[in-house]
Formats: sequence, structure tokens, C-alpha cells
Amino acid sequence: MIRFDNDYSTGGHPLILERLIATNDEEHPGYGVDDHCKRAAELIKEECVGDVDVHFLVGGTQTNKTVIASMLRPHQAVIAADSGHIAVHETGAIEATGHKVITIPGMDGKLRLEDVAQYVEDYWNDVTFEHMPQPKMVYISQPTEFGTLYSKQELKDLYEFCQDNNMYLMVDGARLGYALAARDNDVTIKDLSEYSDVFYIGGTKVGALFGEAVVIANDNLKSDFRYFIKQNGGMLAKGRLLGIQYEVLFENNLYEEISKHAVELADKLTEAFEAKGIQMKYPSPTNQRFPILTKEQIEVLREKYTFAHWEKVDDNLFAVRFCTSWSTKREDVDALIQDIKSL
Repeated sequence: MIRFDNDYSTGGHPLILERLIATNDEEHPGYGVDDHCKRAAELIKEECVGDVDVHFLVGGTQTNKTVIASMLRPHQAVIAADSGHIAVHETGAIEATGHKVITIPGMDGKLRLEDVAQYVEDYWNDVTFEHMPQPKMVYISQPTEFGTLYSKQELKDLYEFCQDNNMYLMVDGARLGYALAARDNDVTIKDLSEYSDVFYIGGTKVGALFGEAVVIANDNLKSDFRYFIKQNGGMLAKGRLLGIQYEVLFENNLYEEISKHAVELADKLTEAFEAKGIQMKYPSPTNQRFPILTKEQIEVLREKYTFAHWEKVDDNLFAVRFCTSWSTKREDVDALIQDIKSL
């Protein structure tokens, strides 16, 4: 079977594996205070504006849980799109910390400023507001669960709203590389450091064996963050393994280059589906594409390929997800394109 069901089916980029082997006999202090983590943090800081803190954690759910728990007081909640990862695919990890996830219907996976503003206004206008979780944070992901992107202006508007309303903006960047590489994207890492309180740069889905790099821009959120990392099981004893991987990813623009490979192949798939008259469910310019297929078309393609069922459109049509990655082989995409033509 040829796999298009996710972007973490393979291991790490060969250059990362080579560096891990080359540094295997080095001795370093543990828990992320080694020279490799320090250098990796400096490489990321060079992409940012202002004085940011950089921390390395292991996985996306752990990162979301740790960051949100560190930012909110017990009575406070986080606003997310109804399709947001923390609301749908993290087994209630945020709620397990005692913080409610307030969901608002998204537009192609994106929160709209007017909807967030309306919720916050209604909350504070309710005379019983002290009896309800207080909305303190807005959570978005770049790209969204549907592969769509926030523009720089949308990001800036959300951030300024949060500032004006004494709230925080967090950006989940588990697939950030694929957003940076998309042709329609105008948001850079520098922009994220300027227009969010905290964001993270995903490695698990973008070339690393594992790892997420948390970037904290808001000075008020920096203190004691390592305590939260430890308490949430994210302080890796052999922390250098994370630093080494991010060193490689942020040397010579590797992170964006391997992401560009995935997006280019995803573009080819979209072209093939649309040439066949098959529509996309969402306007994704990143590595996730969502064609609407019939039951028969799905059955034919499942004979050779794995891909994710996404949602039912009607009794005979279903949106599915094909996901490319940094390691997707061009010949596998070419084979899929030929089978799309034969549907």
C-alpha cells in the first residue's frame, strides 16, 4: 500500500539521522540545557522579531496542553474553531487540565474575528458571567485542520483584538512548514513572533523524528515555563535529541525546503482531481487536500492507497483527505495521478 493518510508515516530526514549518529558519543547535560538546544534556539530566534524564549517539547498534544495550562488560571478557558485540534483530536487533554475549550463554528477551519468578538462581547454582557468559564485565550492553527491559511492581516487583527481585550493568542504550528511553503501564504515566522503571544514550530510532521519548538513572545508568559514542561512530562532527559534535530532543520533553510516538496506534490494531486471533474471540499494550498469522491471511487483507490475518511457530503459522496509530506515519493504521486485519470 502507498500511504497518503498522514504526514508522519516515515521517520526523520536523512540529514537528521546522520547528525544524530555523528553526535551520538558526545556527552551533554540533560533536560534541554545542552549546546545543541542552545544553538537550535538561536537559529529559531534569528527568524523572529523581539526577545523570544524557545523551548523544545516532544509532541503536539503535549505541547498544546503544556502551553495552555501555563497561560490560563483555573477559571479561564480557550476559544477554538469547532474543528480545532484541541477540541476534536486530543482526547480532552485541555479539559483534563481543568480548562474548558469553547468552540465557535469556523469558516473552512478558520476562526473569524467577528465571531470571536461577538462571543466575547456576549460573555461580558451576561450578568452571570462569573458563573461561566472566562474566555482568556484564542487558539488557532497555521495551517488549520482543513489545510487552510490565515493571512497576515487576519493574524494581526486577531492578535490586536486579544491585546485590546486582555486575552492571549496562541498559534498551533504542528504543520507550520507546509504553511510557510504554500504559494498563497504571506505569514512568516517573524510575523508569528510579532502577532501572537506564543506559537510553535512543528517538527514531528515536518522532517523530525519527533519534537515541537515552542516560541514565547509575551514576556509575561516566560517565567516558570520549564516547570510546566516538567510537570506535563515534556522535559526529555536526553534533550539534546530535540536540539540536534532543530539545528539541522534550521540550517540552510531545510525546514522550508522539505515542506515545499510536499506542497508541490499536493498541488499536482489537486490538478489531477480537478482535471477529472472532482471538486475539493476545502480550498487548501498546503499539504492536505480534500477531494469529494463517490463510494465507488473510494473503493477503487483504496485497493492501492491509504487515505483518511473526512466527512460525509451526501449518501454517495464523501470528502476524504490525501496528505503528502516531506518524504512523499514523486513516483508514488505519479502512480496515484494515473489512477485518478482512470477513475
